[in-house]
Amino acid sequence: MLTTALNFLITTVLNLLTMLFLLRFVLQLVRASFNNPLSQMVVTLTNFAVKPIRKILPSWGKFDLSTLFLAILTQFLLQMCLVWLRDFPLSVAGQSVWAGIVGMSFLGVFRTFLDIFFYALLLQVILSWVNPHSPVSGVLNSLTKPILGPIQRVLPMASGIDFSPIVALIFLQMINVSVVKTLEFQLLTLF
Repeated sequence: MLTTALNFLITTVLNLLTMLFLLRFVLQLVRASFNNPLSQMVVTLTNFAVKPIRKILPSWGKFDLSTLFLAILTQFLLQMCLVWLRDFPLSVAGQSVWAGIVGMSFLGVFRTFLDIFFYALLLQVILSWVNPHSPVSGVLNSLTKPILGPIQRVLPMASGIDFSPIVALIFLQMINVSVVKTLEFQLLTLF
């Protein structure tokens, strides 16, 4: 019972930390405004790790490699903790187990990347009904524009209603279910 609670706690904290690092990475990538509460919160919560790593690993063009590295490292730590909690004998494990841990780390980052866009779309849809002029609406527009733009060019509005967020949400869930879950199952067979 203690192991289950510890598993839940570690998974929750490290997944949230991964999401914050990736959210900072994506916000910089789409050049979202950092003069809003959401961006300022993300920067404040991630500065403890990003500032020291940025001295070692600088940005490359418009890619902030330090935040991406921290997201991958956080997922690697999560996978190591999960393996440790299962009492898996890493000292006698073969190279395939290490490949599985690294693969699960990258897959966790990709899954979190999809989740960021999924929740940004969902929040944007809800705010468009409740409060379209919210302080975070500009950031949400910047985050979702790379996904919604191509869909909106193909799918016109019907009677003033934009169905592109629904199509994008379905597409993101389809990738999550078909690609991510399949790869996760394949990587777990290495353990």
